[in-house]
Amino acid sequence: MDTIMQNHIYTRSIPVEDGYDVFVAGGGPAGCAAAVCAARQGARVLLVEGTGCLGGMGTSGLVNAFDPMADGEKNIAAGFIREVVETMYKRGFLGPQVTPDFWEKRYHVWTPFKAEGLKIVLDDLAAAAGVEVRFFTRLIDVDADTGGKRARGAVINNVEGSSYIRAKTFIDCTGDAMFAALAGVPCREAGRDTPHIMPCTLASLHAGIDWDRYEFPFKGSRELIERAHADGVLTQCDRHLPGMSRTGRGTGYLNGGHVFNLNALRVKDLTSGMMRGRKIAREYLEMYRRYFPGCENTEQICTASLMGVRESRRIVGEYELNFDDYMARRQFPDQIAVFNKFVDIHAYDCSLGEYERLCKEIAEAKLPQGSHMGIPYRVLVPRGWQNLWVAGRCASTDVKVQGSIRVMPAAAMMGQAAGTAAAQSVARKETATALDTARLVATLREDGAYLP
Repeated sequence: MDTIMQNHIYTRSIPVEDGYDVFVAGGGPAGCAAAVCAARQGARVLLVEGTGCLGGMGTSGLVNAFDPMADGEKNIAAGFIREVVETMYKRGFLGPQVTPDFWEKRYHVWTPFKAEGLKIVLDDLAAAAGVEVRFFTRLIDVDADTGGKRARGAVINNVEGSSYIRAKTFIDCTGDAMFAALAGVPCREAGRDTPHIMPCTLASLHAGIDWDRYEFPFKGSRELIERAHADGVLTQCDRHLPGMSRTGRGTGYLNGGHVFNLNALRVKDLTSGMMRGRKIAREYLEMYRRYFPGCENTEQICTASLMGVRESRRIVGEYELNFDDYMARRQFPDQIAVFNKFVDIHAYDCSLGEYERLCKEIAEAKLPQGSHMGIPYRVLVPRGWQNLWVAGRCASTDVKVQGSIRVMPAAAMMGQAAGTAAAQSVARKETATALDTARLVATLREDGAYLP
């Protein structure tokens, strides 16, 4: 049956809001860091977030563990993200097993936390810095001079209707590079510019775990998964299991199960993926009850309201950080952060070959203790753009490096740099592409960033 598609011109008068120095789209770890750090530099900041809380994947996504923040000798994920973690520790919002060594020294160790605690801490930090936050507010369009590579305004929508936000600078922390794409920035898309799309995971919270009997990481998880699949408990034999992490006295969050071939830039895929993810989560609950010691009485509290997306878009930036840079532990004169998490490219399907590829890559693409690679400022700037930055998993990298730095600590460090750069741009009338990066790095160091 033929379908005739008609394009309709839709016009509407909407109010204009002015006076902002920095507009930040997305309130995840990158967006929070960008907004708070820009405001601390004296900028007037508006942060818009589509959900009802800050924290992104750490709260709405229930990914309740910060990825490795130390290199085995010292803390390297510092600045704003360290401030967040240490505040949560002081207020009892980290897992009961967590000590400062988790983020100050230990090598490839995750720091579990309570999602509600992260919400509260980020609310407090944003309020103290004077950030204007609007929840339940989505970016729906961008007004940009594509030829001149300058953003002029953002169109947002919430329960009050639509409005046009005029600002001097803009930071895209949407994860999917939504602002950048709407502005006309060239982007690389998973599945279009790459042969595969990394799978998604719908995380979930659980209670009733006997942590005295539960082993994490569980060394026999592959065999138990194969057994569960053979017994009909699991519908797919997905051998890669990040596992259950302790967040409280009897609670934990599960990063388990993959939704394969989900294109996060397609609402049909996101919809079916959420439904599929909830079914997978119920299967994993049954598997844990049957086969994992200490989980016999486990109950599922809830699944996340956000899908755990690992890749979608990446901008084409002033520089593309690549795997050769990673393996060479390359340092850059304009680096705004350092990081050393292994390259974490999840299996693209349930085959044994993909699982073995994953295990081999994790073992080989891992930087030694005490080492790190630099993340240069240029990966945050869309090529040639004058007043636009991105931060988070949509930064300008190749697929493998994105598999290392797409996580919350690195996203927050990129966000801190983008927010500080935007504030500097406004105060000193510098463009993003001609920013005094020596001054930026000096400011980041003053604000606690680890930049040797």
